[in-house]
Amino acid sequence: MQSPQVLLVLSVTLSLVTIGATDGGFCSAPSILDRETSSKPMYWKVTNPTLSPSHLQDLPGFTRSVYKRDHALITPESHVLSPLPEWTNTLGAYLITPAMGSHFVMYLANMQENARSALPPHDVERFIFVVQGSAMLTNASGVSSKLMVDSYTYLPPNFAHSLRAEGSATLVVFERRYASLENHITEQIVGSTDKQPLLETPGEVFQLRKLLPQAVPFDFNIHIMDFQPGDFLNVKEVHYNQHGLLLLEGQGIYRLGDSWYPVQAGDVLWMAPFVPQWYAALGKTRTRYLLYKDVNRNPL
Repeated sequence: MQSPQVLLVLSVTLSLVTIGATDGGFCSAPSILDRETSSKPMYWKVTNPTLSPSHLQDLPGFTRSVYKRDHALITPESHVLSPLPEWTNTLGAYLITPAMGSHFVMYLANMQENARSALPPHDVERFIFVVQGSAMLTNASGVSSKLMVDSYTYLPPNFAHSLRAEGSATLVVFERRYASLENHITEQIVGSTDKQPLLETPGEVFQLRKLLPQAVPFDFNIHIMDFQPGDFLNVKEVHYNQHGLLLLEGQGIYRLGDSWYPVQAGDVLWMAPFVPQWYAALGKTRTRYLLYKDVNRNPL
């Protein structure tokens, strides 16, 4: 016959097991968080990161940002915003530039009410992707396109255009001096991620979309890559291409060289040629990132 103390312990244990089972487990996150996340707009964590400057006020001097010879991690608490040259009502943060060894520029443009873009320098092509808000793009022929979240445009070198925002909008912008080829030219493109087909990725589990044509005139492409929690790159990549990457959703671990970095939505990575690179997605939601890659040109 069991003692009253043993019966009491068994009763409490069974009660805890019952609670754990009915509530989805002892480590389940509160369901209100799931509802709150699902109600947020697409890519909201890019402009509202979990580790924002306000969350780090009790850790003066702390940053996750790292800069090394062959790679960099630039996190939101390190952004230094200033007026973008010749843009109106727009603050920008240059995140990747040739000063660190890249052949392209990547920056965030935070457009405010009645903001207007400027043109890039001569012979420089431009790619714009909208992560928050909307903006109206107009070319020299007067043709206008409204760019919403998850839509983008490619603008050839020396292509007259203007981007206006009636309210706030956040853009990620890539620019590089066009590597021209004889008898090849590029044309303006306007599109959205969801209109691009999924491409085959032999030996890999991630989903891949390419936002620009896989055609010789284009000297770079922009990839959208999706990983489900637990997915990881099979190939430990080492190649001549450069990358500029913005995490749009999710979190995980990125290996760059001999370093392993926890990363999350809002983080930016620069990868120089031949730096070893690898990614694994963690957490409860998918990872989606936007990736710049130079293509279609001889490295010489």
